[in-house]
Amino acid sequence: MSETGLDSALEYHIVNTLGWPALRPLQRAAVRPVLSGADTLLVAPTAGGKTEAAMFPLLSRMIAEEWTGTSIIYVTPLRALLNNLHPRLEAYAGWLGRTVGLWHGDVGDGARRKIRSERPDILLTTPESLEAMLVSRRTDHRIMFANVRAVVVDELHAFAGADRGWHLLAVLERIQRIANAPLQRIGLSATVGNPADMITWLRGSSESSASRPPGVFVDIPPAADAPAAQITLDYVGSLTNAAVLLSQMFRGEKRLVFCEARAQAEELAFELRERGVTTYVSHSSLSVDERRLSERAFADAHDCVIVATSTLELGIDIGDLDRVIQIDAPRTVASLLQRLGRTGRRPGSVRNMLVVATSSDALLRAAGLLLLWGRGYVEPVEPPPSPRHLAAQQFLALALQEGRFGPSTWRRWWGDSEVMADGDVVLDYLRAEEFLVEDEGICFMGPRAEREFGRRHFMDLLATFTADLELRVLAGTKEIGFVSPLSVGSHAPGAESRLLLSGYAWFIEHVDWEKHTVFVRPEPEKGVSRWSGGAVSESFALSRAQRDVLLGADPRVTLSKRAVDRLASVREEELWTVDRGGLVLERRGPRSRLWTWAGRRANETIVGALGIAADAASNNPYIDMPAEIGPAELRAADISTALPVISPEAIEGLKFSAALPADLARATLAERFVDRPGALDVVRSSIVVL
Repeated sequence: MSETGLDSALEYHIVNTLGWPALRPLQRAAVRPVLSGADTLLVAPTAGGKTEAAMFPLLSRMIAEEWTGTSIIYVTPLRALLNNLHPRLEAYAGWLGRTVGLWHGDVGDGARRKIRSERPDILLTTPESLEAMLVSRRTDHRIMFANVRAVVVDELHAFAGADRGWHLLAVLERIQRIANAPLQRIGLSATVGNPADMITWLRGSSESSASRPPGVFVDIPPAADAPAAQITLDYVGSLTNAAVLLSQMFRGEKRLVFCEARAQAEELAFELRERGVTTYVSHSSLSVDERRLSERAFADAHDCVIVATSTLELGIDIGDLDRVIQIDAPRTVASLLQRLGRTGRRPGSVRNMLVVATSSDALLRAAGLLLLWGRGYVEPVEPPPSPRHLAAQQFLALALQEGRFGPSTWRRWWGDSEVMADGDVVLDYLRAEEFLVEDEGICFMGPRAEREFGRRHFMDLLATFTADLELRVLAGTKEIGFVSPLSVGSHAPGAESRLLLSGYAWFIEHVDWEKHTVFVRPEPEKGVSRWSGGAVSESFALSRAQRDVLLGADPRVTLSKRAVDRLASVREEELWTVDRGGLVLERRGPRSRLWTWAGRRANETIVGALGIAADAASNNPYIDMPAEIGPAELRAADISTALPVISPEAIEGLKFSAALPADLARATLAERFVDRPGALDVVRSSIVVL
């Protein structure tokens, strides 16, 4: 190996312990910016060596600059990914006499006590666990985080597109103030459509980033001679038919099957096992032990299938794969790329995917998504705007962390972080409603906060997402996982008595509603699997791509004969919803339907601009509205200030909404659901009236 710029002992082990003759291109390119202390975004396909690209130069900095205590924090969105990374990073750090600690919700008290007393050099954790450490009375956060010098954010896109990303940034601002030193930030991602925006977002407040070198983006494009990915789109018409197909195809291969919902994954796994296919399951409602057993068994097995939701989309190592199969279609090209990147890792192998549509709608959506993929489109990662509810959470968390704080001094913790853009307004409300109480110019936790969030020692304050109630499922003493109450009904006589979990059927013996526990025993006959979930909003780009497909565009993938035939039928059936001359306005007596093919967010923005929320309905492809709304009214709609109408139920679903004024909570949700560019495109389009 030629000179890399890394620590010599580390370089020795890379060559002699790992057996690597050279670093990968991304790893070589990352050394200089990471060693310089620059905030860096590293982008490469799954299994592109991003973890090593970040950690090898950081370990070299640790040695050269004599970092002590917990100096590197490595954050991921999934506990399973942390578990997967732990032994690997422990080995790398061990070469240099350094240590790695693991802290998340599944880690026991003994391991946590050890981390508190013997701070590891590298801490693997989640944003929620960082928050827990900051506010815990058992963890001295000023000692714990005094020496932090760098943070690695793995799967950055998964954080940045959701409130967990804002929460993480706010927590990092607080940690940087405790450390009182520049906190280098390194983001890792397989897919980012707007890297410049992402590195700017990751750097945080201008006050914290001013002490660090400018951000750097490192992206290694695929080799010019790299073989093209092989994608086939098929249509089978039902999930049962998909199971029949998969039981007959690709025998002898290791297959990863992605589903878009837990219920779909459960049903498919059961159907595959019924047909003699060795099948494992992985999704978020299975117990930790069940997931680990499945993933470990799958990694070591051959001629088998693992059925998963997005839990296996991210970088968890499940060994070499022969094939990825997608049931229906993910909602984004970025997700498609993540899943496609699970294959083609072995020398001589090619990235491949079979997309199997189980309905006409799913076929159209998959064709639209693949059309975007063939055009090279990847969605920009857009952090949710107006995170005011997280400002409320941060003020309350600071009160727990410090015991008290001065209302005029809060900017010392967050500077001009976007999370706190409306901080003064939010703080005024928290004091007025006694979430915080003030005495002689000092704020303390108030009685309202105790009532709203004080359960289980303020555990509700640690996570930015609201989890639906789930019931624990026990077979004897073994925990199988969790199910929605929808899966068990009332469990009264005549009610559903079987459920489906971990790909097996179970007979419900008893439901303890007080302890939220379901007691089951194995059952041969198929049960049910249900979880709550609402309609999914498709993006403007995906909706318009489906319109393009209806107008005759074919994705640049292999189409099975079944897919070709069914797609022709779909185009015939939906012929009247599209027109090359413009968007179709269909008159239906006292009602009209405008086929916008713009996505629900754009459609709801138009409804808000027209002021017809009480007399309109919309979904992704169309708006139903009164017949008196025609082309002239659409063109006159003021989109520039329009906002969708938000229901009280939606406000209740916003985490920490109780700590915001009702109008501010409503505005927060409206600003997150608006799509003015898409709505403007619709009202400016030519309209074809039928």
